[in-house]
Amino acid sequence: MTLKTRKIGVIGLGHVGAHVMYSLAVQGIADDLVLVDADQKKATSECQDLTDSIAYLPHRVRASVGDFSDLGDCDLIINCIGKIELLHGSMNRVLEMGFTIPAVNGYVDKMKASGFNGILINITNPCDIVTRQLALGLGLPRGHVFGTGTGLDTSRLLSVLAQQTGIDQKSITAYMMGEHGVKQFSPWSCVSFRGRSLDDWAKEDERFRFDRDAMQQAAIHSGWVTFSGKWCTEYAIATTAARMASIVLHGEKAIMPASCELCGEYGESGLFAGVPAVIGKDGIEQILELPLTDAEKATFHECCNGIRKNMEQLKDLC
Repeated sequence: MTLKTRKIGVIGLGHVGAHVMYSLAVQGIADDLVLVDADQKKATSECQDLTDSIAYLPHRVRASVGDFSDLGDCDLIINCIGKIELLHGSMNRVLEMGFTIPAVNGYVDKMKASGFNGILINITNPCDIVTRQLALGLGLPRGHVFGTGTGLDTSRLLSVLAQQTGIDQKSITAYMMGEHGVKQFSPWSCVSFRGRSLDDWAKEDERFRFDRDAMQQAAIHSGWVTFSGKWCTEYAIATTAARMASIVLHGEKAIMPASCELCGEYGESGLFAGVPAVIGKDGIEQILELPLTDAEKATFHECCNGIRKNMEQLKDLC
């Protein structure tokens, strides 16, 4: 009997893509990795470096350098291309569109021509807009293409909440929603600590009585704290993407925020935005509609309008 191996393609081997590759290998999420980059020499170097580490990894993995025609039999692809230097001196991920949209448009047809019929996870910024562009180009069933979106931002929120309250991140339920950008927000009415709401905790413990707007801004800004010192982000986004890949390949049906196609959920359609969703072997299998307050619903619509406004730039890039 031949056992099925798990094959993942990684497109773009810059700071993010290389760390995604390594996270998939170290955690044993992939058996085979296909590495694709416009810079063949860079791809070869990353492949060699990973290959040289296999003897001391706890899991067996094979890595190879390929091109888009080699992605057809991948179970999953993670898209990581970018040009991070465009963000030097700015906190606006939309500035990457001038590079990332033409780049994606230049190879999405090649991905489709390879026969790829799996799940694609997009990291490339602006995440919500690029994810939609990839979904349109590939023509896969709804949910088979999604983005890391506010998955990473949620991890950042959990981190600042843990520091404030002393409760471990894994015991906190909280989400960042909307744009993977400056307009994202946290619906505080849905924050709980293993079933007990934030509002209940705040009645009797001062650790839970904090400035919520400041906490939200700290979560939004933490990525830029990382970026300002080393001009990239690597570990957190790679871990986020690797976790999503693992959920898909194991069919976990785990709930995690992601950039998902909205078709009426939360009263929005025609765009991708960060919302909590059930992720499984078919990608986004269900979008969770949280019981938002009227004010939170209005904030979410404002986020979506911001994404739409940024999408208007597509007409000059496509």
